[in-house]
Amino acid sequence: MIQTVKRTVKRKVDGAFVALLFHKQQERGMRLIEFETRCVQAGEIHEIVTTTHHEAEKGDRIDRVGFLGFAEMKCGGVIGRGDAVMIQNQVIGHVLGFDDCHFPNHYNILISTQETMMADDLELEVEMLISFGAGN
Repeated sequence: MIQTVKRTVKRKVDGAFVALLFHKQQERGMRLIEFETRCVQAGEIHEIVTTTHHEAEKGDRIDRVGFLGFAEMKCGGVIGRGDAVMIQNQVIGHVLGFDDCHFPNHYNILISTQETMMADDLELEVEMLISFGAGN
């Protein structure tokens, strides 16, 4: 039997915050969609959300969240579950998955972190850089 190894080599996706958010929720009710990757295009804007739901799988409800803000993608690429997420060259967590309750306007990109965070917890500023896939 031939066994294949699942492996992806891809570019880092860079973005910049265009709006910051300053709130947390304990019963948000987001749901992880079934897809573990999403393609993004340069210029798209997506919401960046932190969560402490580390082991969640597709279809799971995500309640504990902190909102960082909205980021514009500076280049096209693929963002996927497990990708390291860096802000100002520091890893803050890893992509848990996506919620599409606002799609096609934008995706909520859910970041698994040690604690829920909002923009002021990370001292974010508009135009600060965020990267997906760095350090993989």
